[in-house]
Amino acid sequence: MKVSFGGEIADSAYAYVRSVLRPAILHHSIRVWLLADHLSRGEEIDAREREALAVACLFHDAGTADRHDGPQRFEVEGADAARIFLSGHRWPAPLVQKVWEAVALHTSPGIAERMGTLPRLVRLGVLADFGAPGVIDADGDERLASSLALFPRMEIETVLGNAVVAQALRCPEKAPPSSWPGGLLAARLAHPEDTGISPAF
Repeated sequence: MKVSFGGEIADSAYAYVRSVLRPAILHHSIRVWLLADHLSRGEEIDAREREALAVACLFHDAGTADRHDGPQRFEVEGADAARIFLSGHRWPAPLVQKVWEAVALHTSPGIAERMGTLPRLVRLGVLADFGAPGVIDADGDERLASSLALFPRMEIETVLGNAVVAQALRCPEKAPPSSWPGGLLAARLAHPEDTGISPAF
């Protein structure tokens, strides 16, 4: 692997999520880091904050893993998993809280962007990886495009959507109606035979 996550703790975070995430979701998480890190180059953040950004990106979909399939929304389960992981590394509590917020809010448009640098960058990284217009033009940066190409998409839209829906079918409380998981669940219930890319994705 030819990606640097900016520090020993972030490298450990990568090793952890690699052990629990589906390959497509792991690749997506790494691409989100590459995109968020690229976007952060215009920001005034120090080395520790950059490493925290990597941890947040790597954990942002950790709530889809079987190990973290608890009763809360997958975003919150992932945020809690990141907090537990970081609790063993003696990071300052305010920085751990920033990571928690970045993970928990990454599907919350209009909120994540206003909650500080880490939540905004993770949210933008996610949007960029799913092709949202106007966020970043990876094709215009040969080095970035080459790094992203190391991690194939592996039908991430289908894999991620189905992972969230599978949890919600077992525990509908994980998908409140006004949330992104709720939209995915509603679409599946309306068309249970459709297991491809959800129209609510």
